[in-house]
Amino acid sequence: MAADPRFHPSAGPLPLSELVRAAGIAPPAGLEDRDFDGVAPLGSAGPREVSFLDGRRWLGALRETRAGAVVVAREFASEVPAGAIALVSGEPVLAFARLTALLHPPMRSSGLRHPTAVVADDAEIGEGCEIGPYAVVESGARLGPRCIVAAHAHVGRSCVFGAECRILSHVTVSHTIAGDRVTLNPGARIGSEGFGFATTARGEHVTVPQLGIVRLGDGVEIGANACVDRGSVNDTVLGPGTRLDNLVMLGHNVQTGRGCVIVAQAGIAGSTTLGDYVVVAAQAGLTGHVAIGDRARIGAQAGVMNDVPAGTDVVGSPAWPVRETLRAFAVLRKLAQGKPASRTGEAG
Repeated sequence: MAADPRFHPSAGPLPLSELVRAAGIAPPAGLEDRDFDGVAPLGSAGPREVSFLDGRRWLGALRETRAGAVVVAREFASEVPAGAIALVSGEPVLAFARLTALLHPPMRSSGLRHPTAVVADDAEIGEGCEIGPYAVVESGARLGPRCIVAAHAHVGRSCVFGAECRILSHVTVSHTIAGDRVTLNPGARIGSEGFGFATTARGEHVTVPQLGIVRLGDGVEIGANACVDRGSVNDTVLGPGTRLDNLVMLGHNVQTGRGCVIVAQAGIAGSTTLGDYVVVAAQAGLTGHVAIGDRARIGAQAGVMNDVPAGTDVVGSPAWPVRETLRAFAVLRKLAQGKPASRTGEAG
């Protein structure tokens, strides 16, 4: 079914010519510049909605769709029914995402401050910021233009945010400097004290003061109930465009490059560094002080205890390169079945 307008209002009607420009799609030959109101799945889309095909398994739904236009890869363009316009893209999911963002734009600041919000007299609030019910912005904090601080969010003393940031409900932020277009989803905890202590001979744990901060690059997005600790002496740094899913944990001094993706329930211990465009899948755990190279990929539930070279895919616990791990699993399965493993360690 189409997006519920109570929660996802439409910016339409918008002409198809504007939509294809936003999506980076070449206008179809003889373009009929019709208006569209929204997006919807193939099975429920109507003549004023755009849909898209995400792989061959949905070809049946494509052939029967009533959508007014469909974003497809070139190989499937001939399958689009006569009543729909084929919008051909080399990257159909990306094109559809851009088109959707135009028809159903993300929440923007209302520019209003709720009377129950508490904002320090010396906080700097940029033009057009929205500050919601019971939100707190402490002394010395700075918000760039058009930021949103939603209900019950807490921006700590001297924190800095650039333009168009979204600090959503029940977020707490301290010891943080952030760039533009940063999103902190509900319940995120940014800048908390890192887990650092020294233990005495009597077994007492003495906290090591955590004197670093958190630095968030432009376009960073942090999921609901994720936690990012501030640095101990060095800073915790998330590079531009990095995305953290819900319930991710980053320890003190962790540093990521550009565009990293860290998926739900993954945990990265202190002082580990990630290069650019690293992917850490769900529930993976990375020990401290390891280095992950550019574009490496860490599989779900992997346990990473050593450095991972650039471009390497690892799985398992302890994490090894994928082919080695699969061979090891094959040998282990044979042993469990009472069969001899081959001398090379390959499955027989």
